[in-house]
Amino acid sequence: MKLIGPFSQIIPLTGLPLKGALPDAQLTVIEDGGVVTHEGKILAVGDYNELRNQYSHALPVLIYGPAVLLPGFIDCHTHICFDGNRSRDYAMRIAGKTYLEIARAGGGIWDSVMKTRAASTETLRTNTAERANRHLQEGVTTIEVKSGYGLSINEEIKMLQAIRQAGELTKATLVPTCLAAHMMPKDYTGADYLEEVVAQLLPAIHCKRVDIFIEETAFSAAEALPYLLKAKELGFALTVHADQFSSGGSAIAIAAGALSADHLEASNENDITRLANADIVSVVLPGASLGLGMHYAPARKLLDAGACVAIASDWNPGSAPMGDLLLQAAVMSAAEKLSTAEVLAGLTVRAAKALDINNIGQLAEGFAADMQVYSTNDYRDLLYYQGKMKPSQVWKGGEKI
Repeated sequence: MKLIGPFSQIIPLTGLPLKGALPDAQLTVIEDGGVVTHEGKILAVGDYNELRNQYSHALPVLIYGPAVLLPGFIDCHTHICFDGNRSRDYAMRIAGKTYLEIARAGGGIWDSVMKTRAASTETLRTNTAERANRHLQEGVTTIEVKSGYGLSINEEIKMLQAIRQAGELTKATLVPTCLAAHMMPKDYTGADYLEEVVAQLLPAIHCKRVDIFIEETAFSAAEALPYLLKAKELGFALTVHADQFSSGGSAIAIAAGALSADHLEASNENDITRLANADIVSVVLPGASLGLGMHYAPARKLLDAGACVAIASDWNPGSAPMGDLLLQAAVMSAAEKLSTAEVLAGLTVRAAKALDINNIGQLAEGFAADMQVYSTNDYRDLLYYQGKMKPSQVWKGGEKI
């Protein structure tokens, strides 16, 4: 048993509604606080001196200087299992080439598919673990990781195996998601790719989540809904790439009972109302907007309408290669006028809801001791410095990284 502290401030992210706007006044701020942990979980959070008296037998872990304690961040949408990069695509994009022009020149998702297919399981495992460990050093303790650069039965299995094996090379928790429906494989010669995925791939994998990209360049709404419902019948939780370039995907995500609808840059007023009225998390991805040079998802409108909004990095080799979750969230918060409470909740407790994990994202009794410390005495500095301030200490399951 350990008593960690004292901290200048603890921001436990407890007691917050999961939906709607959040003024900063709703944040609980514990001054001169401490945390008691045991066997990877939190036993108590509160005033440091009171905890020291109550848990006098606990091993003290002293914190010196200004320090703000937060739950570990949760990145609920990434594509960090891949090989190669797409710097050529990016150079073409900032030189004015369109998405279709880049694809016709051999770029786009298919470029990453070919590079990832050529990589071994061991290479993908190492790549994924290295990116996860960088995220962990930056305070991200739980990371969703999608497949989707295999786009065949065997190659998708290879990717999911690499993600599972990467989990043994990092202290971060990796949450695998099958995105075999990322786009129609260019080399597919069968009658129905999605039917083949349902019949052959989904029964052969051990992950519990399925995703699909609904877009003109990927799969239509008419194709996506039956696929999602079949995956749900097989016991998979659902998430959807929705409304990135055109509207329609979020309605399918709601109809299918998905945990989250992700992207939403093209969501219109009707989409926003539907998302706000549904039991679904709206996951916004500022990294993709930065990488593509396009507007952000309407996070402010979603929150004001009453939606649950999480913020994720979309770390991928094409549209979001930066992978800096806090920086992206901080920059988006300035553009979308998101409060500090809304950003921190979107990176923790609301992101946990997107993954349907109920013991992370808060500093409270019974929750995982996934924590991060910033060398400041004011939690507002995190967004003020626009992501440049990084954690000085990170704990995963009560273990200091």
